[in-house]
Amino acid sequence: MPKCVVAVIPNLEKVHDVLRAWEALGVPGVTMIDTIGMASLRQWVGREDLPLVPSLRSILESAETAFHHRTLFSVIPDDFDLERLIRETERVLGRFEDPETGFLFVLPVLEVRGLRQP
Repeated sequence: MPKCVVAVIPNLEKVHDVLRAWEALGVPGVTMIDTIGMASLRQWVGREDLPLVPSLRSILESAETAFHHRTLFSVIPDDFDLERLIRETERVLGRFEDPETGFLFVLPVLEVRGLRQP
């Protein structure tokens, strides 16, 4: 069964290293989005310099520099070496059990269309 690998990376300096490692392993494709964790958002929203009624855009633009993460998504085929992918990701980021390394989870994919092999 194909799997969806999701990695949330708080250290922006290491994102491209993870992408290079995944590409070297043959990951068929990666989608990357900017994300903000709830704890960071709570910390930021408590600031006193916010306007009385801030727009969502202004909140996100201001929070962008201080509390950004990148979240990577990839659907990998059934025969892909998932354990190696996790090991290589931890080699770049550090052990996920350690603070500030982010986290990774894997979900089963019941059906996939358009999954291309590199």
